[in-house]
Amino acid sequence: MQKSDCPTDVQVKSRVTGNFDQRTSTSTQIKRKTTVQRSKSSSSTSSPECVRKVHPRPSDKLNPKTINPFGEQSRAPSAFAAIYSKGGIPCRLVHGSVKHRLQWDCSPESLPFDPLLITLAEGLRETKHPYTFVSKEGFRELLLVKGASEKAVPLLPRLIPVLKAALIHSDDEVFVRGLSALVQLSVVVGPSLNDHLKHLLTSLSKRLMDKKFKEPITSALQKLEQHGGNASLLIIKSKIPTYCSICC
Repeated sequence: MQKSDCPTDVQVKSRVTGNFDQRTSTSTQIKRKTTVQRSKSSSSTSSPECVRKVHPRPSDKLNPKTINPFGEQSRAPSAFAAIYSKGGIPCRLVHGSVKHRLQWDCSPESLPFDPLLITLAEGLRETKHPYTFVSKEGFRELLLVKGASEKAVPLLPRLIPVLKAALIHSDDEVFVRGLSALVQLSVVVGPSLNDHLKHLLTSLSKRLMDKKFKEPITSALQKLEQHGGNASLLIIKSKIPTYCSICC
């Protein structure tokens, strides 16, 4: 009897089972590879570095890390700070136990107002110590010397734009220093300030809308009227109609 070439049921089942196991093993390996790849992809895209690369901030283009043009180290010192550091301002700050004061290298009476008074006025826009104190106190003390009026009046065309820059400054402390300096100047030059007053009143009018400045500005306007006379009142009323005269 000849043996049949046809596979038996056991052989067929074994082949089917083997093929199935092989396919299952291959499928499992593919799933594992896919899972690993997805995991790597997910971890890489979720990292901060990848997020920055995929979604760069607009500021990254404007301010690259390698160049910071707005850094403190790259800023050049102001004109006043540069002059002060080179000894161009003939006074120095003396720290006292109660309050600071200025020590002049020579008597302020012997100092020329041009350009020192203008330089000190420019320093009113400073926001750092000791420049803030030196400019404010130096301006005040220089105007107290004998004969200050005769020295300051010829400088008004150059002083007024500098004071205006302080009055329109965004820093509140700078504005207050500018306002105080304006009053001090009016005491010294009197009605001579009237010809330039209109250039300063617009900025004061805008600040009047701020409640915290209403009282100091009103007080300053009254002193401007007091030292400028009736002519100053007309100028102030033309720019600030709500102003009430000290004569009222």
